[in-house]
Amino acid sequence: MELQHEGGLLGRDQASLTSEEQILRAALECFVAKGYHGTTIRSIAAQCGLSVPGLYHHFASKAALLERLIDDTMDDLLATTEDALARADGGPLERFDAVVRAHVRFHCERPEESFIGNSELRSLSPPARKRTVAKRDRQQRIFDGVVHDGLAAGLFRVPVDREASRAIVTMCTAVATWYRRSGPMSPDEIVAIYNQLARNVVRGGEASTAHRDGFRPVAKSANR
Repeated sequence: MELQHEGGLLGRDQASLTSEEQILRAALECFVAKGYHGTTIRSIAAQCGLSVPGLYHHFASKAALLERLIDDTMDDLLATTEDALARADGGPLERFDAVVRAHVRFHCERPEESFIGNSELRSLSPPARKRTVAKRDRQQRIFDGVVHDGLAAGLFRVPVDREASRAIVTMCTAVATWYRRSGPMSPDEIVAIYNQLARNVVRGGEASTAHRDGFRPVAKSANR
C-alpha cells in the first residue's frame, strides 16, 4: 500500500509527536509495509530510532502497539462522526449527509489506519477484537439511525433500511483502499461523489439530482 501523509500520525509534523506517538507512527509504517506478522519489535524500534528496551519502556509488546493503533483510530472515527452529526443543521437529510461526509473524509485522510484496522483485525487478541467490533457496531448504529430518520420523515424510499445502511458504510470505508492524493480528484470531490452515491441508495437512485445539487462528474472515478 502506498503511504500517504495527511491526517493521523502520518499527517503530523514528526517533531510534534510524543515519544509514544513516534513509536506508534513507526509501528503503523511497518505494519503497512510488511503486515503485522511480518514486522518485528526490532524493526519498529529501528524505524523510530530506539533500542528494543527503550521501546518496551513505552509498550509491553507488538500486540499492544496494534491494539493502541486500532483503538485510537476507531475512537477518532467515532468522535468525528458524532461531532458531525451533532453539528448538522436542518433535518434528516442534512444529518445523513453529515455522517456520510465525515466518514468518507476520515478514510481519505487516514487510509493507513483504515487499512490496518481492516487487514489486521484477525491479529488482535480476543478481548481487543471484541472491543473493536463493539466500536464498529456503534459507528454502524449512527448510520442506521440517520437512515431510519430519513425513512420516518418520508425522505427515503429504500425498502431494506439496515441493509442499505450497511452497504453505505462498506462503500464509504472502501475509499481508503483506492484513494491516492496523486490522482485526479481532491478529498472534497470524493466526499461530494460518495455523498451523492449514498443518497442514491436511500432515495431510490435519484441520479437526476446530481447536477441540481452541484455534483459534476469527472473523467476518472478513482485516484489510482
